[in-house]
Amino acid sequence: MKPRYEALAQRISARFGDRLSAVDSTCGELTYELDKADLLDVALRLRDDEDFRFEMLVDVCGVDYLTYGKAEWQTEEATSTGFSRGAVPENIVPDDDATFEPRRFAVVYHLLSISGNYRLRLRVFTGPDNPPVVPSVVEIWSVANWFERETFDLFGILFDGHPDLRRILTDYGFIGHPFRKDFPLVGNVEVRYDPERSRVIYQPVSIEPRTLVPRVIRDDNRYSDDLKDESA
Repeated sequence: MKPRYEALAQRISARFGDRLSAVDSTCGELTYELDKADLLDVALRLRDDEDFRFEMLVDVCGVDYLTYGKAEWQTEEATSTGFSRGAVPENIVPDDDATFEPRRFAVVYHLLSISGNYRLRLRVFTGPDNPPVVPSVVEIWSVANWFERETFDLFGILFDGHPDLRRILTDYGFIGHPFRKDFPLVGNVEVRYDPERSRVIYQPVSIEPRTLVPRVIRDDNRYSDDLKDESA
């Protein structure tokens, strides 16, 4: 990590203490995890404090950690069927009485300090709430309005305090949230224009669910150390 980012990390640690938990990075960037109850206060301080001045919110994105860390792709055997990424229909509309794993859904905020030329990420997990909810940061960065609408549309994450939270990418009356990992790859219905009815109609999906074949990790004579060029 560059010295200027190390200094920024020290200032963040001194100001927020254990309210922010550093996330390990392999690319020298700063990412912190915090509780959603602290989000608005921390965001406001990061924007207004002279030590930080993160004036710009570059992006807000959702993450679904369902099946995260499972090693189904790391195999030494080939398969003719692969691993289906489809979902059963009942997963499209979750059970209202069910709860989520506390660390399944997260919202990530990408911040930029123009005056200091720093970048920073904040990650907030939604917890077990169904539907998942986090506070809206529209009052802090007005550009979050459409970012949060997109995250709501694709992941079903609600933003408490948003002035106009509605879908922004999917069609009117769309059911489900396409970026959730338990959403069917081929969707629920397909749309086409019916010349006989002179209008657009919805019908059951006619596409066969796609099955993906995992990458095979091979270990044979082609990768022997004896065949590698000697370093100069």
